[in-house]
Formats: sequence, C-alpha cells, structure tokens
Amino acid sequence: MASLIEQLHKKYATDVYRYLLSLTKNHHTSEEITQETFYRAYIFLHDSRIDNEKAWLFRVAHNTYIDYLRKNKRFVIKEQDYFHQIKTLEKSIEDQYLSKEMLDDLRLSLDKLPVKQKQAILLADFNNLSYKEAAEILEVTPNYFKILLFRARQKLRVSSRGC
Repeated sequence: MASLIEQLHKKYATDVYRYLLSLTKNHHTSEEITQETFYRAYIFLHDSRIDNEKAWLFRVAHNTYIDYLRKNKRFVIKEQDYFHQIKTLEKSIEDQYLSKEMLDDLRLSLDKLPVKQKQAILLADFNNLSYKEAAEILEVTPNYFKILLFRARQKLRVSSRGC
C-alpha cells in the first residue's frame, strides 16, 4: 500500500498543491494541507475502493481544506504574489507585463466569486476534472455543479469586459 501512496504522491502532488494554493493563497498553508491530504489518503486508502485516483485525492484535499478553515476561522492569510510568481514563456517585456496584468485581473475576478463558484472554476477549468468528479468533491449534484460553473464563467466574462 505504501508504494501506491508513493505513486499517487508522485503523480498528483503538484496538482493538489496548486489547487490548494489557489484556495489558500499561501505557500506554507498549501504545503501543510497537501501533506495532511496525503497523510489522510494513506490512512483511508485501505478502507475504500478508488475508481478515479485524481478525483478521490481532490476530494480528500477539499475536505482537508474545509477542516483547516473550520480550525482557523479567525485567521485570514493572503499571499498577494501568487500569480506574480508564475513564470511566463513570452519573450518580450511587454508580453510579460501584459500576461502579469491579465493574471492579476483573473486573480481579482476569481476572488470576487462566491466560494462554491470559485471552486467550480478551479476544479473544472484549472484542474480538468469532469463535472461529475467536481460535483462529488463539492458535494453537490452534477446539474447544480453545471449551474455553479455557468454562473462563475458568466461573472468572469462580465468582469473581464468591465475592465
């Protein structure tokens, strides 16, 4: 079983970390929750039959994040430089500046969304989970997930036109 959790860690640790970083906006908190996620995955791995490893791990990560929020209700930690740290592949300084500006706008727009809508965007569009998998993670029906995703995308479109 240890080899299975090692394989899962090698395969999905970066994705889980990025998902948690987009929720927490703090490198250290994301690392902590990622470690807790894989610890819980190791503990509960023998108890459940896994059909889709990635969706299952994101579910564990989501639940771990929710538990973390409940424990730390009083603290609000934000790392403002998250999207600034993403390396860009553009060659010119102007392209890099425009990309940075677009990422800043996206970050601000995502932060304005309600929590469930933001998570829907992150799970479906940024982490490529199916609607069914993402709905299970958020504990909503697939149809309600589609509504959340539609509304979130619509708000992002409106906010991008308004800028």
